[in-house]
Amino acid sequence: MIVDIEEFGGLSDGYTDNSKAFAEAIAALREGGGGTLRMNGKAYLTGPIELFSNISLEIGKNTTLSFVSDMNRYPPVLTRWEGVVCYGMHPLIFAREAKNIELKGEGTIDGNGQPWWEALRRKKREGQNKPIEPFEMELAALNKYSGGQPSGGGGREMQFLRPPLVQFFGCSDVTIEGLKFLNSPFWTIHPVFSDHISIRNISIQNPPDAPNTDGIDIDSCKDISVSGSTIDVGDDCLAVKAGSGEQGIKEGKSSERIAIRDCCFKQGHGGVVIGSETAGGIYDVVVSGCSFEGTDRGVRIKTRRGRGGKVSRLRFSELHMKKVLCPVAINMYYRCGAKPEEFPELFSLEYRPVSASTPHISDIEISNLEAQECRASAGFIIGLPESPIEKLRMQSCWIDLSKSEIVAPSESEMFEGLPETQARGIRIRHASCEFDKLEVFNLPKGEPPIFYESPVD
Repeated sequence: MIVDIEEFGGLSDGYTDNSKAFAEAIAALREGGGGTLRMNGKAYLTGPIELFSNISLEIGKNTTLSFVSDMNRYPPVLTRWEGVVCYGMHPLIFAREAKNIELKGEGTIDGNGQPWWEALRRKKREGQNKPIEPFEMELAALNKYSGGQPSGGGGREMQFLRPPLVQFFGCSDVTIEGLKFLNSPFWTIHPVFSDHISIRNISIQNPPDAPNTDGIDIDSCKDISVSGSTIDVGDDCLAVKAGSGEQGIKEGKSSERIAIRDCCFKQGHGGVVIGSETAGGIYDVVVSGCSFEGTDRGVRIKTRRGRGGKVSRLRFSELHMKKVLCPVAINMYYRCGAKPEEFPELFSLEYRPVSASTPHISDIEISNLEAQECRASAGFIIGLPESPIEKLRMQSCWIDLSKSEIVAPSESEMFEGLPETQARGIRIRHASCEFDKLEVFNLPKGEPPIFYESPVD
């Protein structure tokens, strides 16, 4: 069954709210057992959309699907927001406990994120640290929020839990192909508790200063492939996550069997990122044939005490980077979202007791990496005294430091508690590493390409 949105009264003038038309079209497909909803006009505006099993959304060439920016139009739904299962604002495109869904075509999905970003900036300027607006109060009541849940960069304290552009919650057999995604209010594509998802030949673009606008966040998912895609965003380009803190540890829902191939990562805090929500464990990630252009960090693994989980069996190969800050950053002192009163415990340089909330990183292979004009350092590999990074192998890696666009080595990662250094080689602390055919060029005279700050026990 194939239907066109205009059969249900849809208008492609860019300003008419087509929410009723979309709801009726999707209801008709659902009643008929599934099918395809097509759009081939110029620009369709709508409120949030929910998709169901066996439904495809197809957006034609030169066609844009965009979303209203009235924040009251996105009611609470059960979701996972920055690693914590809770109620958040309805994703712009949402599916839950569904299967066999497609988003495809040659068109554009535009989240109209500017009002959301401006609202967050205003709230932070005004020092808001609790729910104030009615929709924030509603979320706080549903979440029984008392300020104790862990927070990331988005700012959970005010319960302004912005929606992702696309979220699949507990879904399977999903395909996203060919489309362009723009201006997400928050994370752009967010599969969570889902499996068998294929993302191919898409592009994602958010302004570099748009807050928390990750490209793809694979969150406690299994059997995921991402290929042939370009991501240029205001936070991490592609991240693999698995829940945060005590809740994530109890859930124990891992991310496994993730393949990322032939993608291009542009501006962003990290290119391919593991974490920082690592509680359920992250295993068997393969990244190959990808390029990184001006990304802050290329390969990035981030976690800290309290996040828990094991990260293991990661393979990175045939990577080409240019003008990144740091090509390889593995950071167990990740600072973002930590409360100042937690700093002495989270970021202590001393051995702390090992518990379920202690993260572990092991069995990482990086091969055939070529990085040109790195701006901060050649590498940042920092484990914990009680949980050193184990079995990191780098083979046939060629790293060239910039001679002109130079920033402080401290810009290599977002860390807390570590001593500053001026050295630009690969910085290693509490990590067991093997290097074979590693070359680092344009180091300051007399500096070694690799330097250990502390031995591994």
